Amino acid sequence: MTPALLTRSFYERPTLTVASELIGKVLVHETRAGIAAGMIVEVEAYIGEDDPACHAAPGPTQRNAPLYGPPGYAYVYLNYGIHNLVNAVTEAEGSPAAVLIRALAPLDGIELMTRRRARAALCRGPGNLTQALGITLKQNRSDLTRTPLWIEDRGLSGGTIAWSRRIGIRVGAERPWRCSLAGHPSVSGKK
Repeated sequence: MTPALLTRSFYERPTLTVASELIGKVLVHETRAGIAAGMIVEVEAYIGEDDPACHAAPGPTQRNAPLYGPPGYAYVYLNYGIHNLVNAVTEAEGSPAAVLIRALAPLDGIELMTRRRARAALCRGPGNLTQALGITLKQNRSDLTRTPLWIEDRGLSGGTIAWSRRIGIRVGAERPWRCSLAGHPSVSGKK
């Protein structure tokens, strides 16, 4: 199958649907250093102002403005002053929601990722995968339907999808909005 970039209409749907269908898709980032890509094996959904873990919970701010924008754009933010995290904005413009990409199975540019990360778990965890792919705050508001940061369908078979509680957050963790490829070694969290 020839890789196909995901279209805006893919993202302009209910967030939980987008989350489950992102499993098996490929996140790609092209930089001067080269292309790095990985199959998405774990995501989490964050939906609306009534989700206490969503950055939209306090209402619109300058930081969370991409969540309220059109679907199919990247929302990249600095988490705890340490890690950049990348999300795909979902649903209709004005309805703040996104899918956090938590883990990838490395596919392309593994040598480049290894230089950036210098650790065995290249893309296990949302901060690790952005470091491996070279995603920074400069990619905030990037259009994910075009280069240089995009998500594509390569027709990869993901396997069994498992839903569970979100992890790494203090509020809203009880919501079963974490979706992952069951048993995949790149999925983050405790084994």
